[in-house]
Amino acid sequence: MHTIIISTWTDIIQQFFPIFTAPGAQIFSHLMTGWILCTSRRTITGIIPFADPCFQRAHDTYHRFFPDCRWDVNRLWQILTLMLAKIFCPKGIITIALDDTLFHHSGRKINGAGYWRDAVRSTKKNIVYAWGLNLVVLTLQIQPPWGGEPLGLPVNMRLHRKNGDTLIELAMQMINQIHQWLPERRFQLVADGFYATLAGKQMPKTHLVSRIQCNAKIFDLPRKKRKKTRGRPRKKGKRLASPQKMTSYIQDWKLVEFCQRGKMIKRLVYTRQVIWYWVSHQPILLVISRDPSGKERDDFLFTTDLTMTAKEVLECYNDRWAIEDTFKNTKQFLGGQQPQTYKGQGPERAAALSLALYSIVWLWYLRQKSKVRTFWVQPWYRQKATPSFADALCCLRRELWSQRIKYMFGNFAVHDKKYEFLMEALASAA
Repeated sequence: MHTIIISTWTDIIQQFFPIFTAPGAQIFSHLMTGWILCTSRRTITGIIPFADPCFQRAHDTYHRFFPDCRWDVNRLWQILTLMLAKIFCPKGIITIALDDTLFHHSGRKINGAGYWRDAVRSTKKNIVYAWGLNLVVLTLQIQPPWGGEPLGLPVNMRLHRKNGDTLIELAMQMINQIHQWLPERRFQLVADGFYATLAGKQMPKTHLVSRIQCNAKIFDLPRKKRKKTRGRPRKKGKRLASPQKMTSYIQDWKLVEFCQRGKMIKRLVYTRQVIWYWVSHQPILLVISRDPSGKERDDFLFTTDLTMTAKEVLECYNDRWAIEDTFKNTKQFLGGQQPQTYKGQGPERAAALSLALYSIVWLWYLRQKSKVRTFWVQPWYRQKATPSFADALCCLRRELWSQRIKYMFGNFAVHDKKYEFLMEALASAA
């Protein structure tokens, strides 16, 4: 890839211009800026006044950008992935997280929408279904310069459709795609228990860290075949007790201390190499974690990387929570569920842009403002020491508003319609 020069917001946006036609690139630039500055719901109609305050383009032009404009969302993800990997993960193993989320919608004619399980509102006893888009998302896990919890930056996404590819198939498509973009790199994939079956898939240069079922049927490693004996080598050893039953007779617990969401905690752990035969014929490292105080339930994790320690497995899996923060912030601060486009590729593209925008905002902030304190400390939150995504977004908004004021009015304000628009926008933001 060519040398990446990122000094301003415009430099980042221009990295994606090769995807679009010349008019499409300008619309993309306007929409991304308007999306950031918008103070109302992120519907396309709500974004337009902030994207193009002079209304130089027709209203329909922006609405057609999502379903009809000629551009490939996979190319957008490719450029974003290469850019983030080169800046934040130039060497070493790349950690990626996988999960799915529901973008709620109300329109019944939205292409790709359906009734899906709402993981946020559902429990084991009561499953809640909601109407919307079911998205499978892959994020790049990076460590911010201030330490603590990692950040999950979206680098790929797939729309799960009824009667279409399964979640596992969509996940494999994204994993294979990121391998094609970064063929020389090695990956560490972390996902929740639903995606544990990926351990049996062919994922070159990728190890999986996930959760194993507490009642999983596991086996001991097979004994080495003796010389000059008949028959093929055994694929598994004797049947073992399930991980949950195994905890009743474990004696050699080991105490480890690891970082969980920025805090150091202690856990008793037990590790053993086993065969989870119905998922994979290859050995996995089983890690059983127990709270010494007995307040929390036992946790059952595994990894396909047999060289990892129990501490590394626990830290890696707990860092997976960053992807949940990504979903929350994208919905809450970027209005990922709000664009009202319903036909063709429009819904999928709009969702993809909202997730990509989350990565772009963090990219701009970490390149520009992360070395100095650029967030407000409120009187009721004096202990605040690290910025949140809301802080990064506010910082970018101030920068963009400053540029727009200078461009529109120079060093003095002119009382015309442009000035009235700007004042109204700033008043709404305040």
